[in-house]
Amino acid sequence: MTQMNCMAMLLAGGEGKRLAPLTTTLAKPVVPFGERYRMIDFPLSNCINSGIRNIGVLTQYLADTVHTHIGDGGAWLNAIQPKHLGEIALLPAADNSPDGCYTGTADAIFRNLSYIELHDPEHVLILSGDHIYQMDYRPMLEAHIESGAAATIAVKRVPWHEASRFGILNTNDDYSVVEFEEKPARPRSNLASMGIYMFRTDKLKEVLTQDAFNEASSHDFGKDIIPMLLQEGAGLTAYPYEGYWRDVGTVDSLWEAHMELIDDTFQLSEPYWPLHTSYTPASTRQNRRNALVPDDCIVDSHCRMDGSAQRSIISADVEVGKGSLVFESVIMPGARIGRHVRIHKAIIGENAVIEDGAVIGAPQAEQITVIGPGERIASGRKAVSASRETIAALLAGAGRRERELYNGKALSY
Repeated sequence: MTQMNCMAMLLAGGEGKRLAPLTTTLAKPVVPFGERYRMIDFPLSNCINSGIRNIGVLTQYLADTVHTHIGDGGAWLNAIQPKHLGEIALLPAADNSPDGCYTGTADAIFRNLSYIELHDPEHVLILSGDHIYQMDYRPMLEAHIESGAAATIAVKRVPWHEASRFGILNTNDDYSVVEFEEKPARPRSNLASMGIYMFRTDKLKEVLTQDAFNEASSHDFGKDIIPMLLQEGAGLTAYPYEGYWRDVGTVDSLWEAHMELIDDTFQLSEPYWPLHTSYTPASTRQNRRNALVPDDCIVDSHCRMDGSAQRSIISADVEVGKGSLVFESVIMPGARIGRHVRIHKAIIGENAVIEDGAVIGAPQAEQITVIGPGERIASGRKAVSASRETIAALLAGAGRRERELYNGKALSY
């Protein structure tokens, strides 16, 4: 695969409402994952490792948080030899749409067709910026070219009880697509779209232009573009993927993916498939292991670990005080955990502060307790379950002192 025949367009404008409060100050694609990575690191690294050299990153919600993380793209482009032989371009809605807002995934690509035309590729790979997976895109491109299809969709079989969360495809034995349903209430197949599309450039431009002038369209790939291709009989194929893939669009799925990482269900990075990131720990100190940290934890080398942990992720620049226990939880970068704190089945956001003696979650909790980025749980307080609406009502418009008081309550859903 060379930059001359394929480029990538990465959709990174998602708000991620179902991940709130983790997404109150971050765009969904830059929510942390693992001990020092972010969701968008996965598709970016996949592109670089697959030989894709030109990548457009389309941003909208809290775009500056994505831009800050990617910067000039050097964290990924420096992995190419010779270095910087390529480009990661930031394409914000504010600069590319008349009203500063993309109306859908298809509209986002349509508004940036000039960037695609600048590079003049034969094929365009369209990606989501918030899925966890390692994938070599070269076999998909080869299968796409061999099929002669206008577009190819990467697919994966999912558990039947989860199928209604995805776009579902029905195919013939040769994986030619005969039916597509977007999040069907009663799915007839469990072959789910991964939100990864390979298009012939000429066909992509044609269908996006046609869709742009359709006032009845929601300008979405799943809801509009794929059904249009099927209706036209343009030729649509599925590419089955067998490796690990996770849509981490909810708090539960984000927590579950971290537990799967602990269980070695998948690896973040391999020697032959490195995961690149721009995150650099603020501290140069090495992890202090004055406490019990068993093998069923992932603890970054740049943290201070004076407490104990079981089945947990302890990220870079985290401090865990003496006498504290972290169990089945994810502590995101920069969080401060005081002394004699108990954290059970929780996600602690970036730079959150949990003061001495606080209790987050419960050993037998059915729900995941979430503490938002930068939030503070006062000394001795407990976080208990509540709905998102209650959380929003408690925190919206509150001053710092009020937020500290409220944060002892209602932070799980």
